Amino acid sequence: MQVLTLFATGLGAGFLAGGASCAAVQGGLLAGAVRPCPAPAGDCASAAPRGLLPRALAAFLGAKLVAHAVLGALLGLLGGAIQPTPGTRAILLVLAGALMVLFGLSMLGVPGVGKLLPRASSRGAGRGPLLLGAATVLVPCGVTLGVELVAVTSGNAFGGAAVLTGFVLGTLPLFAVLGLLVGASGRVLRGRSTALLGLLVLAVAAWTIASGLRLGGWWTPAAVGTVDHAAASTGADGVQRVTVRVENEGYHPARALARAGVHTVLVLRTDHTTGCTRGFVLPARDVQRVLPTTGETGIDLGTPRSGTLTWTCAMGMYSGRIEFRADP
Repeated sequence: MQVLTLFATGLGAGFLAGGASCAAVQGGLLAGAVRPCPAPAGDCASAAPRGLLPRALAAFLGAKLVAHAVLGALLGLLGGAIQPTPGTRAILLVLAGALMVLFGLSMLGVPGVGKLLPRASSRGAGRGPLLLGAATVLVPCGVTLGVELVAVTSGNAFGGAAVLTGFVLGTLPLFAVLGLLVGASGRVLRGRSTALLGLLVLAVAAWTIASGLRLGGWWTPAAVGTVDHAAASTGADGVQRVTVRVENEGYHPARALARAGVHTVLVLRTDHTTGCTRGFVLPARDVQRVLPTTGETGIDLGTPRSGTLTWTCAMGMYSGRIEFRADP
C-alpha cells in the first residue's frame, strides 16, 4: 500500500507541477534528442525513415524513466548519502549547458559541430536519445528535488523507485508533445524554423550555464533591488535572526542587511511553496536543504564577519544575499 501511495504522490506531482518546471530545465536535452537536421544536411525527410522521430522520442523518454527509477531506488535504499553536493550539481549544470550549445550550433548549421554529437542512425533511434534521456537525471528541476526528498524518506528501494517512476510518468504527456513539436518543425517547416529553434536552444544553454555558475558560487550577479533593513532582528537571547520568505518566484527580501560579529540564524519561511526555491543552497558553506512546502526552517550561520553571504535555489535560477556590516 505504501508503494502505491508513493507512486500516486509522484504521479500527481509530475502531472500538476513537474512537467512545465522540468521542461524549462531539460528542454535543451530534449531538443537535442529529437533535433531536426541542420540546414546544410538537406532534406531530413529523405535522410531518415519516417518513423525515426517517434523512436528517438520514445528512446529519450524511456531512458529518462529508467534512470529516474534507478535513482529513486538508490535514494530509498541509501538515503541522502548519494545526493550530489551543490558544487557537483553546479558542474553538471555547466556541462549540460555546454552540450546544449553544441546542439544549438548544430541546428544553425555550423560546420563540423554535428560530428561531436551523438546522433540517430538510419536503423533506429541510436544511442544519442538514450544518453540524453538518461542525462536528465543529472539536471533535476526544483519539483524533482522535492520528489527526491520523498524518495529518501521512503526508507526502501521499492518506495523510492515508485515515487520517481510516478513523477516521470506524470511529466511524460508534456514532454511527448514538446518532443513531437520540436522534431516535426524540422520536417514541416525546415530552414528558418530550425534556425530559430537553434537560437532558442542557445538561449536556454546560456541560462543553464549561468545558473550553474551561480549555484557553484563562481559568479555572483550584481545586487539588484533595495536593501531590506527590517529583515534582521535580535531577540532577548542575543541571537540575530534574518527572516526570508521563500516563494515560488523568488526570495523576499533578496537583499537583507545584518550586523556582523553577532550569532546569526537564517530563518526561511515557506507557505504552499512548490517551486525550485524549496531547494536552498549556500554555495560558500556547501549547505543544501530541501525546505518543506509550508513551514519554517532555521540555518545557523554562526558569527559572520563583515561581508556578503549569497544563496541560490538548487538550480541556480533565483538568488539572494545577506550583507553583514559592522555598523548596519
